[in-house]
Amino acid sequence: MTTQHTTGTRAEWLAARLALLADEKELTRRSDELARRRQQLPWVRIDKAYRFETDAGPASLADLFQGRSQLLVYHFMFGPDYDAGCPSCTAIADGFNGFVAHLAHHDVTLAAVSRAPLAKLQAYRRRMGWTFPWASSAGSDFNTDFNIAFTEAQQRTGDIEYNYRREPMSAWSPGEPGDGQTAEAQCAAMCSVDVPTYYRDRPGLSAFVREDGATYHTYSTYARGLDGLWGMYQWLDRAPKGRNETGIWWRRHDEYARQ
Repeated sequence: MTTQHTTGTRAEWLAARLALLADEKELTRRSDELARRRQQLPWVRIDKAYRFETDAGPASLADLFQGRSQLLVYHFMFGPDYDAGCPSCTAIADGFNGFVAHLAHHDVTLAAVSRAPLAKLQAYRRRMGWTFPWASSAGSDFNTDFNIAFTEAQQRTGDIEYNYRREPMSAWSPGEPGDGQTAEAQCAAMCSVDVPTYYRDRPGLSAFVREDGATYHTYSTYARGLDGLWGMYQWLDRAPKGRNETGIWWRRHDEYARQ
């Protein structure tokens, strides 16, 4: 069978590649500029006494820094009613073990934080073979204050602000279960909860810094702002067929053999 994709000579390929390279270089320069602008954002001092449960016992936000001056928190979707962590967050977190040591030796601590009880997080971390720090924020306002956890009442009234915008009422709200084929429904089923329960937690990344004994919030990103953390997507974007996806195709890494 003859391919339907455009083919050409090596000279034609090289000409097209050089044109693409010019755009790739521009994107790299633009990305560097955005990184500088992130670092120039004003810092917001945090005086609220957040409490977490960790492997070492109760901890404050300052304790999560583990003696370093910078902290990156991945807001991992693992609500208190989930039986397992969000499969999308799991795919992202699969890459953490490899670079957490590098960050630690560059004065940056990487930690995940979720609302599920610590025992659930520890069991899931063992299942996944992870070793990075993971704290439970159960009973704390931390997830709510950083706009990645919401109540059933907020869902019912449409009082949800996520990713810096007010979110409209949608098909996953209570009383409208949908047909079970949406990406949200598939992910919810993989966590053994319904869609509204699944969507009371959201993913995100927040950055913090310690200076002169004070803690400051410096940056947060959500939704598609997390794309750069999906290691598998950075590879797929360079594969011949790209992401080539319709809906949720990924599974937890220990579930592929079960298919």
